[in-house]
Amino acid sequence: MDDDALAAGWRVWSEDERRLVFAYRPDVFDGGEFPPECLPTIYVTQGRRDRRPGVDRDPRPGTPWYVTLFLEPDVERETGSYGDRAAAVEGARDLAARFVDGEVDYRALYQVPREAYFARLDELTGREP
Repeated sequence: MDDDALAAGWRVWSEDERRLVFAYRPDVFDGGEFPPECLPTIYVTQGRRDRRPGVDRDPRPGTPWYVTLFLEPDVERETGSYGDRAAAVEGARDLAARFVDGEVDYRALYQVPREAYFARLDELTGREP
């Protein structure tokens, strides 16, 4: 997949046959102004993303594809499941565009508010707080 097919600021971070990862503005989530662990990412995976390291299971035929938005390792929102990779990629591209357009309320995904971080992320994404 080409970065030009994504909403502004999103890049293809990695891709293989069962997983595709988009990253938002990796150029600024570098440990300076924005912490790298807060890099917004969208995962497209066949089967639910398994958090256990070293687990590499082959999905069964017909296993759905999932799109999940991560704002930090423990801050996530599954946004849908799809019957095939192409539909999931399109769903992820739509999610990336909605994120850029300010339609994703990332504050609602946090249990503990991080107001200073939210203000900086609002500036980066061009939104009104």
